[in-house]
Amino acid sequence: MKKAIILSAGQGSRLGHLTDDRPKCLIEFNGRTLLDRQLDALAANGVEEAVVVTGFRDDQIELALKRRGDIGPRVRTVYNPFYKVADNLGSLFVAKAEIEGDVLVWNGDTLVSEALMAQVVGNGDREGICVTIDRKDGYDEDDMKVVVDDAGRLHAIGKRLDLDEVNAESIGLLAFRGAGAQTFRHAIERAIRTAEGTTIWYLRVIHQVAQEAPVWTLDISGHEWGEVDFPEDVENAQALVSRWDEVRKSKAA
Repeated sequence: MKKAIILSAGQGSRLGHLTDDRPKCLIEFNGRTLLDRQLDALAANGVEEAVVVTGFRDDQIELALKRRGDIGPRVRTVYNPFYKVADNLGSLFVAKAEIEGDVLVWNGDTLVSEALMAQVVGNGDREGICVTIDRKDGYDEDDMKVVVDDAGRLHAIGKRLDLDEVNAESIGLLAFRGAGAQTFRHAIERAIRTAEGTTIWYLRVIHQVAQEAPVWTLDISGHEWGEVDFPEDVENAQALVSRWDEVRKSKAA
């Protein structure tokens, strides 16, 4: 796995004043931005290229990437001019040329540990489409809920699934191998042309694909990750990365 697409076009308005004039991917956690931490996790696991889809205050993202210099993977940006009116399916549509070969698709508001990323990158025995999932005792209305069978095949994904059937959640990190990227790209092109195309999440497209062909899952239970959607998530993410940084320091000592 040598390339990742990071979806960082949105403003993150649910974070209130924190994103009044900066995209959520530039919120700092322990002195490093969310985007920096994503790129560092990729670099630590041998991912050589990252394509960042930008939108809100793309100028700030460009400056932040310029300041990184040659650290980490090679980074290119793709600007989504429809970020105000289209959901993240629109971001993947404008970046569809990048969806080829073996590639990761990663939500720009999700932090994962380097160990978690290692498991995703190293999961080479799952050809096609693979959704990274976690498990917990209960799921709320904002979780991207998943129904998966004992063999690891995904049967449904979405926020409005029957809670009696839900047994996992998507963490916002997908891997495409073999023909998986082409399958996904063609499904995106079909979905964006529908009447509701600009208003849907790309994971709804994954749900549709799963009704016709196998979509697999990777269970990363026990690994640490966090999503930054609401103000309370920022405090949780800060605690998470502080813990990671302390472990890294102790290993380096």
